[in-house]
Amino acid sequence: MRKTLLRMLIVIAAVALVGAGAAEALKLRVGNIIVSGDGGFTPTTLPKRHNAPINLYGHAKFSTVDGSRPSPLRRLTLEFDKHGAVETRGLPKCTQQKLIATTVKTARRNCRGSIVGTGFGTALVELPEQRGIKASSALTLFNGPKRHGNPTVLGHAHLDYPAPTTYVILIEIQKISHGRYGFKTVADFPRIANDYGSPLYGRLKIGRKWKYKGKTLSFANARCADGRLQAQAEVTFKDGTFGRGTVFKPCKVRK
Repeated sequence: MRKTLLRMLIVIAAVALVGAGAAEALKLRVGNIIVSGDGGFTPTTLPKRHNAPINLYGHAKFSTVDGSRPSPLRRLTLEFDKHGAVETRGLPKCTQQKLIATTVKTARRNCRGSIVGTGFGTALVELPEQRGIKASSALTLFNGPKRHGNPTVLGHAHLDYPAPTTYVILIEIQKISHGRYGFKTVADFPRIANDYGSPLYGRLKIGRKWKYKGKTLSFANARCADGRLQAQAEVTFKDGTFGRGTVFKPCKVRK
């Protein structure tokens, strides 16, 4: 269950990185399921021709028209704006070995220099003949080792109930060339409690700066090339429902 929450939150981070920050939020109705999300970045005034540091935040919510538990999420695919970038030069890397069997406090202490984001997520689990239970987890995002030459993020969460359990996953940020979009993230969701569980809500904040060779670098960066940033999300659920939505976020050009 924690692994699914982590993947949901990491994708939310990708949405926030290049598509969040204005009044136009993402809202999809896929059959009985409603997917909504929004976020922001600061500053919203950016250079036109080169990337500049940004801090960002985002959130997402899964609900239904009739109030029942949403169908379990199977896959979430995001293509995001080519006018955004992730920088990792000189940023310490965390490894999965340092995060295995750790609490949130221990994980953050072990890889303090690699933290690029923090968040929180909630899922609903409805076991047979039992009332639904909401389970929540804190989330930490660490800069991870490169994979196929691409940057990665290690997501960490720790759950004390029903038994102390730590979950660590590796997410790769892939480069693509598809019109407006330059990066892609795909999350295939495992079953939560044998499909008796579904993610409900997640939020995430990203922001990290450091010194490298005398320069101040930022993990998240963007430019305002044409007055907007955008992202496209696709969601697929267990019951076969499928939806796609695009987020447009205006920005201002720095004079």
